[in-house]
Amino acid sequence: MRNAMAASLAFAAGLLLGLSAQAQLLEKKALSLEAARKMVAAAQAEAERNQWRGVIAVADEGGWLILLERMDRPAMTASIELAAGKARSAALFKKPTQALEEAINHGRYAAITARGFIEMQGGLPVVVDGEVIGGIGASFATPEEDEQVAKAGLAALTQ
Repeated sequence: MRNAMAASLAFAAGLLLGLSAQAQLLEKKALSLEAARKMVAAAQAEAERNQWRGVIAVADEGGWLILLERMDRPAMTASIELAAGKARSAALFKKPTQALEEAINHGRYAAITARGFIEMQGGLPVVVDGEVIGGIGASFATPEEDEQVAKAGLAALTQ
C-alpha cells in the first residue's frame, strides 16, 4: 500500500512539474523551407510573366536567409546582396522596407546609420496570425518591380 501511495505521489509530482515546465515554453510559427520555396516560385513566376530578371530571397524571423534564387542574368549583380538584405530588414524591423526608405526620404537621416540593413523598397515582412515570422525581398530593375514580385511571393502563403 505504501509503495502504491508513493508511486502515485511521484507520478502526480512529475505530472505537475511537466505541466509547469510546459507552461513556461512558448509556441511560435516558423517559415519552413517548403514555404520559402513556394514563395520564391510564385515570385519568380510573376517576374517571368513580366520578363523581369532579378533575385528573390526569403529570411526567417531572425533575418537569417532560408532561400535565395538568382535568375539568369539579373538586372544588377548587386541584386544578390540587395534581395537578401531586404528580406532580412523586413523581418527584423517587422515592416516593409519601403517604410524605412520613406523615413529617410522624409528627414529621418539617422536611419542610415543602421548598419547592415537595406532601407529600399522591395522587402516585405511575412506575417501569419499577426506575428512576423520572416521576410521576403526582391531586387530587379526598379523599386516597383521589386515590390510587385515580393507581393506575389507573399501571396503564395495564403493560397
